[in-house]
Amino acid sequence: MVPKILVFAGSIRSGAWSGKTADAAQKELALQGAGVTRISLADYPFPLMDEDLEKDKGIPENVMRLARLAAAHHGMLISTPEYNSSIPPLLKNTLDWLSRVRRDGGRPLRPYEGKTVAICSSSDGGFAGRDAIAHLRQVLMKCRVEIITPQCCVPRAHEAFDEEGQFKDERLRHQMTAVATTLVERTKLFARLEES
Repeated sequence: MVPKILVFAGSIRSGAWSGKTADAAQKELALQGAGVTRISLADYPFPLMDEDLEKDKGIPENVMRLARLAAAHHGMLISTPEYNSSIPPLLKNTLDWLSRVRRDGGRPLRPYEGKTVAICSSSDGGFAGRDAIAHLRQVLMKCRVEIITPQCCVPRAHEAFDEEGQFKDERLRHQMTAVATTLVERTKLFARLEES
């Protein structure tokens, strides 16, 4: 089987380092034989998570679009920036809304169920967004996904990429290869277990 992996960054800022990290992940996952869908959360605008809004109007259509897309993939790779030692509100809001999706019309829809997830981080500082990645892992554990152990944390992101968007540092290239290889292998295994 060819594992289908959904890749996105937690920032939609033009030139965001998390976006560049997601792009690097997309390339490495493709090299490892995955079918990759790279999206921007800018294409899925929706309001802040609000249970009153959900009760009155239901799940926003863009949340449903993203949930259907997530459900159609075997795994995800999420690249987060670090905002004040945590994940950005855009990413948290996205993950929270997706956790509310249970049905699509008359049929069940579970965007997280059976998913294997890899996480990456980036920051301009030397700590590479490690606080953010720890918080992201904590949030995703509540979503009951299978989170792989290898991760890619990009320090001093303003100088980490060359003109082609590749990592200059060989250590980071090895980290991303380990993330992509493990994600593909674990996704294949998890998908086979789900089918059996």
